[in-house]
Amino acid sequence: MNASAGSAAGPLVLGIETSCDETGIGIVRGRTLLSNTIASSMDEHARYGGVVPEVAARAHLEALEPAIRAALAESDVELADIDAVAVTSGPGLAGALMVGVGAAKALSVALGKPLYAVNHLVGHIAADILDRDAPPLEYPTVALLVSGGHTSLLLVRDLTTDVELLGETMDDAAGEAFDKVARLLGLPYPGGPEIDRAAAPGDPNAIPFPRGLSRASDLPKHRYDFSFSGLKTAVARWTEQRQAAGETVPVADVAASFREAVVDVLVTKALAACRDYGVPRLLLGGGVIANRRLRDVALERAKAEGVTVRIPPLSLCTDNGAMIAALASELIMSGRPASTLEFGADSTLPVTEIQVAESA
Repeated sequence: MNASAGSAAGPLVLGIETSCDETGIGIVRGRTLLSNTIASSMDEHARYGGVVPEVAARAHLEALEPAIRAALAESDVELADIDAVAVTSGPGLAGALMVGVGAAKALSVALGKPLYAVNHLVGHIAADILDRDAPPLEYPTVALLVSGGHTSLLLVRDLTTDVELLGETMDDAAGEAFDKVARLLGLPYPGGPEIDRAAAPGDPNAIPFPRGLSRASDLPKHRYDFSFSGLKTAVARWTEQRQAAGETVPVADVAASFREAVVDVLVTKALAACRDYGVPRLLLGGGVIANRRLRDVALERAKAEGVTVRIPPLSLCTDNGAMIAALASELIMSGRPASTLEFGADSTLPVTEIQVAESA
C-alpha cells in the first residue's frame, strides 16, 4: 500500500524516533517541517554517567503519548489528517527501539494509515532536506555522522535507494569518547558540551595525543574507519602520570588536545573520502556536530580543498522524529510502497537498509 501524496506540498507524515535517550516526534508535510518535539531523558541518565538502556525504554513509554499530543498541537493537525506513520527500526538500543516500533504499529493499524520503517542513520541525512534556507541536496555526497552511539562515513548516491557504508567506528563512537574523557577529567555528563567549555582556554597542541587508525600501516584496511578507544586510554595514562607525580592536571589543555585529536581524525578521513570518490560535497550530521571546533575545522579545511560543507540546523542534528518523518516522506514521494508489519527493532540494522519490510 502506498501513502497518498497528501496535498500538493507533499504527504503529511508523523515520525517516531526512540533509538536512544530522546523521544522524538516529528511532523512534516513533504519537505516542510511542522513540528520537532523532543523529550529527553538525559537528566535521568546523568546520575549514572551514561545512558542506561532500561531507563531509556521506560522514559520513552512515559514520554511518547504526551510528545505526540504536543507535536500534533504545534502542527495544528489531527491524527486523522496524517497520511503515513514513520518509525526508526534501527540501529539503536533494542529496548528503546521496541517502544517506538510498538507505538508506530499501533497507530498505523488504528488509523488505517501506511507505515514506513526506516534507518536511523539515513534519517540523519534526511534532516538536511528540512532546511528551508539550503539548496537541494546534490548527489553523490559524502556524509559524516557523529553521535553518542555512532561514528559513520557514508557515500550517498541517492537518499532513498543507494547509501554505502565507507567506514565506521571500530570501538567507541566519538560521543562515547567525549563522555569517558569528561569523566576522567571530573566533568559532568554529557561530556561533549563540557569538554567544549573546558577546552576553550586550552592549547589544542599542548599534548600530542594519538590519531587512531591514521598511520600508514592502518590505511590499506581502515582508511575510512575510526577508533577512539586508544585515544581515551592515552588521555587516562597521561593524566594518571601527572597525578602520580603530584602535578596538577591542566584540564583545559587536556580537553583541548583531546578534542583536537578527535576532530583531526574525523575531518581528515571525511575529506579523504571526498578526494578518493571525486565528490566535492560533505554533509555533517549527528549530535556531536554541535561541537563548534569540529564545524570550524571542517569548514576551513574543506574550503581549502574545494569541498562544500552542508550542516543541517543544529536542532535537527540530535536524534529527532522530524528526520524520520522526512526520510519517509522522500520514500513516499519517490513511489516506494509502505512497510509491512513484519519487522521489529533491529539494534544492528545496516545503513544500506534504508527501509525495512517493504511491501512487495
